[in-house]
Amino acid sequence: MQQSANQNISDTDLVKGSIAGDARMQEALYQRYAGKMYAVCLRYSGNNDDAQDLLQEGFIKVFRNLDKFRNEGSFEGWLRRVFVNTSIEHYRRKVHLNSITENEEVRIEDPSVSVLDQLAERDIVQLVQELSPGYRAVFNLYVIEGYSHKEIGDMLHISEGTSKSQLARAKSLLQKKVAEYLGEKRK
Repeated sequence: MQQSANQNISDTDLVKGSIAGDARMQEALYQRYAGKMYAVCLRYSGNNDDAQDLLQEGFIKVFRNLDKFRNEGSFEGWLRRVFVNTSIEHYRRKVHLNSITENEEVRIEDPSVSVLDQLAERDIVQLVQELSPGYRAVFNLYVIEGYSHKEIGDMLHISEGTSKSQLARAKSLLQKKVAEYLGEKRK
């Protein structure tokens, strides 16, 4: 199927055709969204190999559950949620966050990361990829996906306070990484 022809097919038709088992429609759906969903997977995984695995696992879930899409909201939004949830499940299988006490939470500062404006998007993505899986997951869920700390806590099976502290630590580490990165670029 040609790429330009793929763009002329509505998401509704892609979904209906895929549910009906039309391999061309399934391929067109995959081609339309694989790039965007790969970017979601990469934000959570930390490396290309895991991101590829998450992409495949996510699309398997999508094709198995297409009949559950109720045309409420955008199809791309529904897809994104499937891939975020797949990434979070992967994260929970591989990593367990350590809970911290309330006293530790109070001492963590939340510095602003204003120098991010000087970085290219790919540089920022690379720096986020260097965070530990726990920090990266909380950072992505809060900053990129827009979930609340309570929602993140429920998703990752951690306390709301732990989510807040993980975000503060992630921001602090990113600030240091950005400063180091910019210092190296200026040399």
